[in-house]
Amino acid sequence: MLLRILLFPVLLTLAAPLWADTVWLANGDRLSGEIVLLDGGKLALKTRYAGQVLIDWQDIDTLRSDKPLLLRRQGLDSQHSQQLAAAGSGMVRVLGEKTETVPLASITRLVPPRPLLRDRVWEGNLDAKLDMERNENASDEWQVKGSSRFEHGRWRHVLAGELERETKNGSVVDDNWRLEYDLDRFFSQHWFWRTGVEQQEDGFEFFSRQRIVGSGPGHRFWDDELGRFDLIGQFNRVQLWFQGGDLAFNSLSLEWDYKRLLWGTRLELFSNAELQVPEIEAVDYVFDSEFGLRYRLNSWARLSLLYELEQIRGFGQSTSERHYLIGLGVGW
Repeated sequence: MLLRILLFPVLLTLAAPLWADTVWLANGDRLSGEIVLLDGGKLALKTRYAGQVLIDWQDIDTLRSDKPLLLRRQGLDSQHSQQLAAAGSGMVRVLGEKTETVPLASITRLVPPRPLLRDRVWEGNLDAKLDMERNENASDEWQVKGSSRFEHGRWRHVLAGELERETKNGSVVDDNWRLEYDLDRFFSQHWFWRTGVEQQEDGFEFFSRQRIVGSGPGHRFWDDELGRFDLIGQFNRVQLWFQGGDLAFNSLSLEWDYKRLLWGTRLELFSNAELQVPEIEAVDYVFDSEFGLRYRLNSWARLSLLYELEQIRGFGQSTSERHYLIGLGVGW
């Protein structure tokens, strides 16, 4: 008898359904799964039998969710719901600080809240481009860019890098790589401290090697299923190597990291940029940025479009370099 009493809660937990959310469609169909988010008129539902599916919000009759959700309604601030219960056609019952039945048409966004302390959250992207030309000159160019973020508890590890190589008529004309690692320690839901190091090498530039070591505070404005926005300020020590010598100086930098999912997670808009202000008279600032759009073909494949802008201003003049990358990638 004692063994049965002890095993009953375990068996009850194992028997509980993993996919607790249910969506009833206007045509009478019913789908079970896990609500990922609602945004832009599309509900993303993760199912066990068909992966993630997108459902037009206007095609939903009612729904039910047993997990907490951040809910936004037209003309109102966001509110927390502990549960959503099915109601009449075109309606849903919101159970939170107070219980009320509202029209589905008035709800514009549903996002599961993320806790500050998360255990082993890993995400990243890897994009690649290959450009081959065969005319009077034979030119081959390929580029690989990637980034990864791993979070556990109040710690976050950010790793980013890129590799580029170009040959023309059998001779290498461009060969460079960059690798950056940042370690963040969160003190609250929004504030953290970052320490990082970046190494870059280029065999065809005047400065063949560059190393930046920096540290400073950061602010996380938001980080949820829809995306994130971080702003970081750092004090850096920069060291440059060139043929015949080296150069070292301090700098201040401001960096942002932005990502936003659109069209029910099908599209991903992202931007990363850093503004460096060196403590030398020869250079006013260095601006390095990228802006891109990824189209999610499935749960892991991406079609990416990337625009890069690098700008340096010194002695009253500015020089800019622009790069475009169209290619395939993977995400996790």
